[in-house]
Amino acid sequence: MPYKEKEIEKLYYSIGEIAEMLKVNASLIRFWEKEFSIINPKKNKKGNRMFSREDVKNLKLIYHLVKEKGYTLQGAQSSLENGKKGAFEQMEAIERLQKVRSFLLEVKDLL
Repeated sequence: MPYKEKEIEKLYYSIGEIAEMLKVNASLIRFWEKEFSIINPKKNKKGNRMFSREDVKNLKLIYHLVKEKGYTLQGAQSSLENGKKGAFEQMEAIERLQKVRSFLLEVKDLL
């Protein structure tokens, strides 16, 4: 089995990197930052937002609730306040299932 390099994880991500990750506009991320208190990016000397891994995880959860599950902003906010851990677990389970599905599709194509 060939050696596979471990992907290096960054400590901070720019708003552009997150927008590309989620396939949304940077303006939507700035809007969510104002609407959701769990998003707290640091700002560098130039004033650019630098999002931590925790911020990225929270943004992915907000994306999941609003864009994939169709929650309103208020519904997403109350869901996060009432059961952030359960929402994270559900989102992570869906991500794992999607990875398994894509792997199985690759295997199917090879057969």
